[in-house]
Amino acid sequence: MKQGELGKMQGLLQLRENLGIALDTIRGHKFRSFLTILGVVIGVTSVISVASIIQGLNNMVANRVTQLGSNVFFVSRIPAFTFGRLPEKIRQRKYLRYEDAQALREWCPSVDQATAFQTRTAGFGGLNQVRSGNERIESAILRSAEPATALVFPIFAVKDGRFITDFDNEHAASVCVIGTGIADTLFPAVDPVGKELNVNGTLFRILGVFEKDPGLFGGPGVDQFVMIPYATFHRMYPEIEDVFIAVSAKRTDWVAKAVDEVTEVMRRRRKVSVGEENDFNIFESDILSTVWKQLTGAVVILTMVISSIGLLVGGIGVMNIMLVSVTERTREIGIRKAVGAQKRDILQQFLIEAMTLTGVGGVAGILAGFLISFTLRTLLPSLPSEVSLLWVIVAFSVSVAVGLVFGILPAKRAADLDPIVALRYE
Repeated sequence: MKQGELGKMQGLLQLRENLGIALDTIRGHKFRSFLTILGVVIGVTSVISVASIIQGLNNMVANRVTQLGSNVFFVSRIPAFTFGRLPEKIRQRKYLRYEDAQALREWCPSVDQATAFQTRTAGFGGLNQVRSGNERIESAILRSAEPATALVFPIFAVKDGRFITDFDNEHAASVCVIGTGIADTLFPAVDPVGKELNVNGTLFRILGVFEKDPGLFGGPGVDQFVMIPYATFHRMYPEIEDVFIAVSAKRTDWVAKAVDEVTEVMRRRRKVSVGEENDFNIFESDILSTVWKQLTGAVVILTMVISSIGLLVGGIGVMNIMLVSVTERTREIGIRKAVGAQKRDILQQFLIEAMTLTGVGGVAGILAGFLISFTLRTLLPSLPSEVSLLWVIVAFSVSVAVGLVFGILPAKRAADLDPIVALRYE
């Protein structure tokens, strides 16, 4: 056997022996070991639990963006996700018009569809009451639509009946497509297609029912929608002037090109001079995930701070208990050195013991995090929780690193002991 292979084998045997000693020490002082690594367990558990919740929610948001259409973007008069009173300059902007959507379809080569829509809901035009017989709903969302709406938004898929047609829109027909939640509440025992629905005092014939969509984070989804032709909406609510335009690019990788084309056409139509900023806003469907990531970023930072405190406490506990262990095993260290153990062997032994201690704490924290994640997913299906392999690896690596960092001082003290003094220690 070659000298290098022999040395490698001896190193592995030494490592295995040190790991066995470390596990024996932990088994011999179970309660003390548990108290020592409690901070590590708490820190890792909090990281895994919060990370699993955020991972699950991130997946939900990403799925929502996919349902809205990855090649879709919006044109609006005001910025998206604005809170508080808007600046006067923005409030004085001209309203978008139905004809703008027609122009975008005609003049933008990269655009597949462009459809205008308006919305009436609580805080935005007024409450909507939908009734059938003695049953009624006060929280419905009323939206106008063109036939192209179903092509732009995959989320508005019809499961029963049909969607709004050009004929319905051109004749301002009193027809509608409703969400599953409204259908189940008002027509629990019958097929709603073809039935009449009273919407804010006007009778509509139901054309179809959308696929089930309860919404995101408990918010309103397609289940609460009543969709009517654009011309019908405009006839009923001429006072609602805000128009939004949803645009889909012909290909996903053409979105940026389509945005440039739409911007140019809108600037010309709205007579925006060269050098002036746009008097409209364009935002892509992934703005939802962008805003969400900004919100969860703060949560992640807070979790890291709390977890760091737990890991710091656990690391100090490990260093303290390892210093005690060095004192208790001084004679053992002397014997090992007397029979030929080198300083690096003693150093390695105590470092491995400290890393094993915190590594066990990391595994316990990961298992606890898995348990919390599973419990949340079972008891609260609306709060998805999905443990990420990346965070498991990070949490375990950090827990072992804590043992390495805080185990250096005790290990060095053990390695520096004089064997003669150590053998005389009682």
